[in-house]
Parts: sequence; structure tokens; C-alpha cells
Amino acid sequence: MVLNTTHALGWKARDFALRGIDGRTYSLAEVRGPNGTLVVFICNHCPYVKASISRIVTEANALRGIGIGTIAIMPNDADAYPEDSFDNMKAYAARHEFTFPYVIDTTQEVARAYDAQCTPDFFGFNARDELQYRGRLDASRMTPVPNTRRDLFEAMKQIVETGSGPKQQLPSMGCSIKWKH
Repeated sequence: MVLNTTHALGWKARDFALRGIDGRTYSLAEVRGPNGTLVVFICNHCPYVKASISRIVTEANALRGIGIGTIAIMPNDADAYPEDSFDNMKAYAARHEFTFPYVIDTTQEVARAYDAQCTPDFFGFNARDELQYRGRLDASRMTPVPNTRRDLFEAMKQIVETGSGPKQQLPSMGCSIKWKH
């Protein structure tokens, strides 16, 4: 288990060109919403992602409704973790009905540029591509907590309304990124 270390807000989103499971290459400009962007690092094998993926998809759909674009990036070493392979990413996205691009970071350069630390790891940017949220999805970890506060959604809603994220942010928790050696 790893907690991401929330760091200074305000830095600009790093651009990328990553291959999606649909065969297209996606850049930041292509996924950016009119009111901001959510970049989330996930994988297929992490128990924390497995426990929250339906909520992640639900929140991405809700965020689209307020003008936030979402992209999911799989940063892990798929050779060492075959469950995270490109073919398995396609099956995972289909099974969980992803409505946003799911891309692979084969070189891990994007994960390093974002300083991603765990899966899931959420990066919420305002309309000016400034990082305003680096926190958790919600209080649920491995088991959904009924009526829990929707930390990610509420933070992104605040960003849409004010351009800035909440002052207090609780870190996401998950599996460490599986770096290539």
C-alpha cells in the first residue's frame, strides 16, 4: 500500500501522446474538457483499483456533465505484470464500460512527469491546466462506504466554479507504480 504525497498545486499539466485501447493516440488537448481535466493513473491488477473502478467510471461520467474531460493512464510494467497488458486493458475497459480513453504509458515517461506514485492516483486540473487536486476518490478504500463524501467530484466541482481546488486534500491510497528496471 502506498499513499500518494500531495505536492504543490498549480503546476501545469504535462502533455503526452499515448496509445489508447481503441488504436488512437491521445494528447492532453484531445481529452481536455472545457472546464478542466482529470488524469488518473490506474491498472488492471491493483486491488484498490478493482475495488473502486465502478465508482471511478461513475465519477468520470458525472464530471463529463460539468465539463471535465477524463483520461486513464496505465503506467505499469506490463511485462512483469501481465494482467496489465494492452489486450487485458481492452477487456478491462469493456467489462467496466469505460466512457473515457484508456491509454498505455509503455515508456513510463508520463507517469514520471506527473510524479504518479500509486494506482489509483488522481490529478485534477482546472481550465488553465493548473493542478488543483491531488487527492482521493472518496473515503472508501477496499470496501465502499455508504453515503461517503465524493471527495474527487466535490473537488472538481469546486475547481469548475472557482478555478481552485480545496485547501485540504486527503491522499489517494493504492498499489505502487510497477516501474521497469
